[in-house]
Amino acid sequence: MQLRHVRTLLAPQDGTARVTCMAWSASSARFAVCTAERVVLLYDEQGERRDKFSTKPADAKYGRKSYVVKGMAFSPDSTKLAVGQTDNIVYVYRIGEEWGDKKVICNKFIQTSAVTCLLWPAENVIVFGLAEGKVRLANTKNNKSSTIYVTDSYVVSLTSNVSGKGILSGHADGTIVRFFFDDEGSGESQGKFAVHPCPPYALAWAPNSIVAAGCDKKIVAYGKEGSVIQTLDYSRDSSEKEFTTAATSPSGQSIVIGSYDRLRVLNWSPRRGAWEEGKPKEIAHLYTITALAWKRDGSRICAGTLCGGVEQFDCCLRKTIYKNKFEITYVGPSQVIVKNLSTGTRVVLKSQYGYEIDEVKILGKDRYLVAHTSDTLLLGDISSNKLSEVAWQGSGGNEKFFFDNENVCMIFNAGELTLVEYGSNDILGSVRTEFMNPHLVSVRINERQQRGVDENKRLAYLVDIKTIATVDLVGGYNTGTISHDSKIDWLELNETGHKLLFRDKKMRLQLYDIGSSTKSTILSYCSYVQWVPGSDVVVAQNRNSLCIWYNIDAPERVTMFPLKGDIVGLERSDGKTEVLVSEGVSTVSYTLDEGLIEFGTAIDDGDYHRATAFLETLEMSTETEAMWRTLSRLALEARQLHIAERCFAALGNMAKARFLHETNAIADQAAQEHGGDGSDHYLVRARLAMLDKNYKLAEMIFLEQNATEEAMEMYQELHMWDECIVVAKAKGHPMLEKLRRGYYQWLLDTQQEEKAGEVQEEQGDYVAAISLYLRAGLPARAARLAMGRDELLTSADVIDRISVALVRGELYEQAGDLFEKVGNPRKALECYSKGSAFLKAVELARLAFPAEVVKLEEAWGDHLVQQKQLDAAINHYIEARCSVKAIEAALEARQWKKAVYILDLQDKQTAAKYYLKIAQHYAALQEYQVAEELYIKGGQTKDAVDMYTQAGLWEQAHKLAVKCMSQEDVSVLYITQAQEMERQGKYKEAERLYITVNEPDMAITMYKKCKMYDRMVSLVAKYHKDLLGDTHLHLGKELEAEGRLQEAEYHYLEAKDWKTTVNMYRVHDMWEDAYRVAKAHGGANSHKHVAYLWAKSLGGEAAVKLLSKFGLLEMAIDHATDSGVFEFAFELARLSMKQKMPDIHLKYAMFLEDEGKFEEAEGEFIKAGKPKEAVLMFVHNQDWDAAQRVAEAHDPDSVADVLVGQAQFAFEQREFQKAEAFLLRAQRPELAIKYYKEAGMWSEALRICKEYVPGRLGELQEECAREAGKKGSSGSEGLLEQAREWEQAGEYARAVDCYLKVQDASNSVLVEKCLLKAAELAVKFLGQSRSVEVTRTVAPQLVAMKKYSMAAELYLNLDLIREAIDALIEGEEWSKAKHIAKEFDPRSEEYVDQRYKEYLKKQGKVDSLVGIDVMAALDTYAKQEQWEKCLEVAAKQSYPVLHKYIALYATHLICEGSWDKALRLYVEHGAPANPQNFNIYKRLFVEMVNAPGMNCAEAYSSWAGLRDMLLSLCEALLKSGEGSAPVQEEFERMLLVSHYCATRAAVQGLQLDMVAAQLSISLLRHTDLLPADKAFYEAGMAAKAVGWENMAFVFLNRFLDLSDAIEEGNLDSLDHSDFQRTDIPCEVPLPAHQHVPEEQREEVRDWVLTVSMDQRLEQVLPQDERSTFEASLVAAGTGVRSLPCLLTGYPVLRNKLELRPGREVKREVWYKFMKAVKSCLTGIDRPSPRGAPFQSQGISLSADIPQPCGP
Repeated sequence: MQLRHVRTLLAPQDGTARVTCMAWSASSARFAVCTAERVVLLYDEQGERRDKFSTKPADAKYGRKSYVVKGMAFSPDSTKLAVGQTDNIVYVYRIGEEWGDKKVICNKFIQTSAVTCLLWPAENVIVFGLAEGKVRLANTKNNKSSTIYVTDSYVVSLTSNVSGKGILSGHADGTIVRFFFDDEGSGESQGKFAVHPCPPYALAWAPNSIVAAGCDKKIVAYGKEGSVIQTLDYSRDSSEKEFTTAATSPSGQSIVIGSYDRLRVLNWSPRRGAWEEGKPKEIAHLYTITALAWKRDGSRICAGTLCGGVEQFDCCLRKTIYKNKFEITYVGPSQVIVKNLSTGTRVVLKSQYGYEIDEVKILGKDRYLVAHTSDTLLLGDISSNKLSEVAWQGSGGNEKFFFDNENVCMIFNAGELTLVEYGSNDILGSVRTEFMNPHLVSVRINERQQRGVDENKRLAYLVDIKTIATVDLVGGYNTGTISHDSKIDWLELNETGHKLLFRDKKMRLQLYDIGSSTKSTILSYCSYVQWVPGSDVVVAQNRNSLCIWYNIDAPERVTMFPLKGDIVGLERSDGKTEVLVSEGVSTVSYTLDEGLIEFGTAIDDGDYHRATAFLETLEMSTETEAMWRTLSRLALEARQLHIAERCFAALGNMAKARFLHETNAIADQAAQEHGGDGSDHYLVRARLAMLDKNYKLAEMIFLEQNATEEAMEMYQELHMWDECIVVAKAKGHPMLEKLRRGYYQWLLDTQQEEKAGEVQEEQGDYVAAISLYLRAGLPARAARLAMGRDELLTSADVIDRISVALVRGELYEQAGDLFEKVGNPRKALECYSKGSAFLKAVELARLAFPAEVVKLEEAWGDHLVQQKQLDAAINHYIEARCSVKAIEAALEARQWKKAVYILDLQDKQTAAKYYLKIAQHYAALQEYQVAEELYIKGGQTKDAVDMYTQAGLWEQAHKLAVKCMSQEDVSVLYITQAQEMERQGKYKEAERLYITVNEPDMAITMYKKCKMYDRMVSLVAKYHKDLLGDTHLHLGKELEAEGRLQEAEYHYLEAKDWKTTVNMYRVHDMWEDAYRVAKAHGGANSHKHVAYLWAKSLGGEAAVKLLSKFGLLEMAIDHATDSGVFEFAFELARLSMKQKMPDIHLKYAMFLEDEGKFEEAEGEFIKAGKPKEAVLMFVHNQDWDAAQRVAEAHDPDSVADVLVGQAQFAFEQREFQKAEAFLLRAQRPELAIKYYKEAGMWSEALRICKEYVPGRLGELQEECAREAGKKGSSGSEGLLEQAREWEQAGEYARAVDCYLKVQDASNSVLVEKCLLKAAELAVKFLGQSRSVEVTRTVAPQLVAMKKYSMAAELYLNLDLIREAIDALIEGEEWSKAKHIAKEFDPRSEEYVDQRYKEYLKKQGKVDSLVGIDVMAALDTYAKQEQWEKCLEVAAKQSYPVLHKYIALYATHLICEGSWDKALRLYVEHGAPANPQNFNIYKRLFVEMVNAPGMNCAEAYSSWAGLRDMLLSLCEALLKSGEGSAPVQEEFERMLLVSHYCATRAAVQGLQLDMVAAQLSISLLRHTDLLPADKAFYEAGMAAKAVGWENMAFVFLNRFLDLSDAIEEGNLDSLDHSDFQRTDIPCEVPLPAHQHVPEEQREEVRDWVLTVSMDQRLEQVLPQDERSTFEASLVAAGTGVRSLPCLLTGYPVLRNKLELRPGREVKREVWYKFMKAVKSCLTGIDRPSPRGAPFQSQGISLSADIPQPCGP
């Protein structure tokens, strides 16, 4: 969250005018500011000042300036304002609801000390703190205050948690106290919460932690039980001042803390579980923030200042405009403000749990809000401003929201309906249902108030399509389940939720009374139904009738009117109810009897007089009688007795009417005597109790009035003698004994022996009582009495009489109890068995007759089965080991799971038949998976398949069928079912079945039979893609046969057979369509061919015209000629293109030639002017005579061609001599050579060439040689064969050449053999040079074929050792290469090793390289930056090797900026005195002294590491003498600087700020080594911090001069006068850049300027007794150099303590240091938080400091 300044509400003043307190109202509509003048200013929401009033002192005589207002808070209803004042009083002002209302003090609470802070967290509860340390509570209702708790320290701050149910108080001693009014189940403790290091003036309570801050410039976050979880320390930030106030956002996700010119913002990060600091809001000259107030909607925060200004800031994260209707402002992750742009109304949507709110949606006609968080769902009604947040797990945004009900939101998600009532943060109810139609869900939420019912929330919904469930949402229980025999399409509860109307698909309207669980059909053919609003009247339509139930309690009483249209709506307003009916184009209204409706309304309103008056007007009917009964009951409940009397009179119940009449008379008399209505008179109340049959209540009423006689009389009239006697006994009535005797005699006279027996029993005459009980036929009562009295059990006569009577009355159980009591177990067992008291029988048998227990258990089970208590029988059968009976009982009891459990324990043969029945049950419940398992267990897998089949679950059926049935049976089953589906026209289902059994062909056939060609084609495309074209062709032919040519065309073209399409149109003489198809789908010339055929069908002039039209005439002639349609071609040519005639004759001749009609062809050739073609024809046909004849007659030049033809024929007949003669006659010797060459007769060819063409003899000889290599097969095989021939002929050179030419990529084995053969022949038969040449050719090829060993052997055969080694190296066969080098050429061993090293480096196998060349391996590790491995290996080598690579690694780290890691290297491994390392050590020192943030306690370990490294280096230099004196001195100075820096860091952790300041000043002696600007800045700030302002001024002034010099680039302008006569060097290197940030430089510049202007400090350095600057080691007058103190760097002049020779400290400094160290390490004194880093690192400060540090 970021703060954006909005406006200034109150302008600041020039001087101090502190804004003491501010407050926002809970409604966010008002903002109050209390000024320094004690005036309260009131602003509106937009920041406009609307009102003001002055506060008053506790006592006017002290005046207005006698107090300060310290706290102010609005009441929760925003109409009051509480003001806490330092004059020991709290005032509460009533400021009204409107601007300008009169301000009145309505409460005041006088206290014993000043009020310091104030809260108003809850209604009527004000909490405030006092200066004396008390936190008190003021109750505005009773105007009293009380103490919540008492502390001993001033209360500096008060805050509450987000809910306002807990408070925190901060006290001047740092104590923070927590108190809960209600801990909301958190279990968090209350009382002293934590102790803050300083007074927590800024105190905030967020949901996740408590944040406190104060004058120590630290913000501390505490956990829920007071542990510190986070600290933000700004104590080193000189620009930060003390924290004065804090405010928590309403959501608790953000906190703003005010200080000087700055507002710091903390945002809670749930991911990190910590506070993240946002960008602070800094405003120059704002001065100290004295008060903060956050607007309750979280969108604004106001800050009051010391100068009286009030600034307003916007706190929102982002804003969006929704649908151009709403502005949505995210004021925090968990809080959103939604504003209606048209009305200006606003709703604050907030997550109570602090979760981040995702996108906000406005749904339901722009009335309802919906938003998600990670774990909750937020809902809201914008119009009523009711908001809800309920737990909600993410569902991917798949919820569906319905807003039909104004009181509740219905949410459907994943088959679950969830109800959320607007304004409630708990889910109202959640049920499982798959029906998302709002007409199938009815919710009623307190829609009609009922007497005695505070909450009435009911739900009705569909469990399944035929079952309705009703739920009481208040109690969370199911109030009823309604099963119906048809599908339900509408349901609705009445407004009280006691009755339910629903309609089914058969148009039957049903009424269900939830209280009595009764269902009745009240209307058939119902097309419309609706409850009349505000009543229980029902309106419905039955065909052409309007049906009205005015009293739904009597559904048989219905009022009907004829209709001519359909009901479209129902309206009730202005005391009138109308049914709107659409009759065609008009709408007619039917008015209902408002009186009848009004009765119900009057009853609901409790106006029984109006209800009575209404009923008086009605004639008595069933419906009216029901109304009278209802009214009588309600009137009695309300004690309206006259109305009740009238009701009973109307109902004809004269007894009750007379009784009530008498009661009314008593009440009227009592009213006259005592006033009132008389209903409270005790006689009236008693009679009403009697009427309600509540006689005990009547008795109590009588006895309260001491009317004992009336009570006794009442009981006597009712013959309730027992109660009468009890009353008489209780009251000590004198007629008690007479009553008892009379009662007893009356009982005997009326033959009430049982009651008489009870009387005798009470009087202790047990024998008489038993006799009376037996006379009354109550032997059980007699037995119970006998068993309760031991003296009766000893009387055998009594026992016999009782037992006989019990047996005679078949009271066997009681007889058994009696026998068991008198010690006769056998008879007791018999009686128990006869009386089916098996529990007692079994228990007795276990003790007396164990062998009979099993038999009794079975009998018990049989008895329970007879009693239809099958559930109970199961366990007894199990106990009796009657498994079959147990199973049958379980099945009869429909305890299916228990039956399965028992069956699983039985053998398969016994269990099989029962599994089937259970499986059928689960199948009926559509729990098919369970049913399947049971069918399988019962060995009835076929039945499981049938189950799935009947349910239409074919995939499951098939999956199961293939396991238990043969593939053939499965196919038959599915095909049979598919055929049945096909007969029913369910083609899709049939298709699915065919596909399931892999019979797509049958599905295709089905679709073909039904002529559903699209589906047929899609299946063919899916399952027979190769037949798709044929299918299209087949369909095309069928459609063509049916005359459906257009459809046929589609299929032909889909089959890519346009030719058939064209042919189809040709057959039907539809040439234009044929031409269209050919042109669109044929090739480039197809349409031309169609045009040609079209023309051919026309013939003559028409054909010529058509072809000319298409520009295809010449093409047509050529095509006709080419097609052999010469008559058509001649016809076209004669009519239009005579120049084409010779071509046609020529082609015709060629056609005749092909037909074998040579003589006719001869004539056509001659007509075409091509006699030579005739000659060639005869030559081709070897008719030499005819050829000779035509040639001589028409083309003499062709005679030679005839002879050549004869020669060619002779050659083919292998008559070479004859052929040679013909060719020589034709003077064609070159052809003779050619034919001899083709025949492979090279000698004859050479002979002819030599004789007749000698000029070509050489060329022919070369060709003969080349062809020799081609003899035999072509390619590799030919070369191979030729090579073998050359080899056999001894032509080894040519054989080698042939072998080398063999190249066959597909047969590498052959190529390998040829190469080896070539090399072998070369070595054996050719010279040395040729052998070497061949080997150098063959070996590389073998290497390329990865035959490295073979290549090496070839090289070795010719002593080419280096080449053999290279071949093996190429194949990575290093051992062989080394072996050859060692055996044949030892000088090459080094070469092999070098190549092996290079190989290992290249492959990155450095681990292997280590064993060969450690240095190379180390170099490789270094090159690959595997430094840990490099150092690990180097450490195993020599010390110089290790430090060589440490130096390389350190250099690498320094270049990367990780000087700290480089330092740790030398700290860990030591720093050798190698001159080549000196630059690294110096660079480490330079990097560290230039690094920012090193002047702090946390830098101790780094400085100590540098010090230790330099110390070891200096000691090594002394021992080795490696370094020169200047180098030694330089490093010793670096060591001293590092020691001072380390010591400074250590003492900073110990809060020895003065020692740290002295060390910073001592470091100025070394500004030639340190960055001068940084050193003077640190020295100046340290001096300033400890109050040495003179030195601070000098050093900071020097720092500013240096800073300016850095900007200018030279030190020429520096003034060194302040440092004359000191050992601080004047000539120092100019730093390359500024080491102090610009902000801090500006702060120093401001301070120096301020001090300069004040002129209260002298710009001189303090001096000691030497008249020398106190930190200077060299005395100015004498030049004597003093030793520096090891702890401060200051000169040790006196009171010194020598640690070792040349190492001194000041005694007082040493003791102070050691005390601080002990305190830090032993916990004697509480350590400063700054010491924590040293404690956590376990550093022994006392051990570190005294070590030798050099001069």
